[in-house]
Amino acid sequence: MNTIDHKLTLNNGKQMPIFGLGVFQSPRNETVAAVKAAIKQGYRLIDTAAIYENEREVGQAIKESGIKREELFVTTKLWLTDFGFDEAFEAYGTSLKKLGLDYVDLYLLHWPMPMHWEATLDAWNALIGLYNQGRIGSIGVSNFEPEMIERLIEVGSVVPWFQR
Repeated sequence: MNTIDHKLTLNNGKQMPIFGLGVFQSPRNETVAAVKAAIKQGYRLIDTAAIYENEREVGQAIKESGIKREELFVTTKLWLTDFGFDEAFEAYGTSLKKLGLDYVDLYLLHWPMPMHWEATLDAWNALIGLYNQGRIGSIGVSNFEPEMIERLIEVGSVVPWFQR
């Protein structure tokens, strides 16, 4: 049986808790309390995204939780409007600033843009650059179909972690 302490190993050997709190549709005025309560109950994975517009509240909760940053696994995601090489670098900096963190453990491309595949590739290459600079623990994709993941693997130097 899986417990809150169980972890899975990502493609690069990093470990990620299998249970976590996702804050999709969490109202800003409730997010701080929800994240703090989850951390108090033992959750160590917190999943947010730029488009959720609650990264700042997640960061506040992490700061107020009393738990060392290294004990938490924080995931956030790059939104479509920030796809592109330079745009992705800038958006990552914005997410870090909102979260009040020096790094995230997992940074994902939130959705693919099949009609603008070049922008998706540019964003993926930016994530690879951030990863290679040591600014992100792991990188991956969310909501991508298997054939899209295969296309990223063909052109990139990093195999993405994927979330469905």
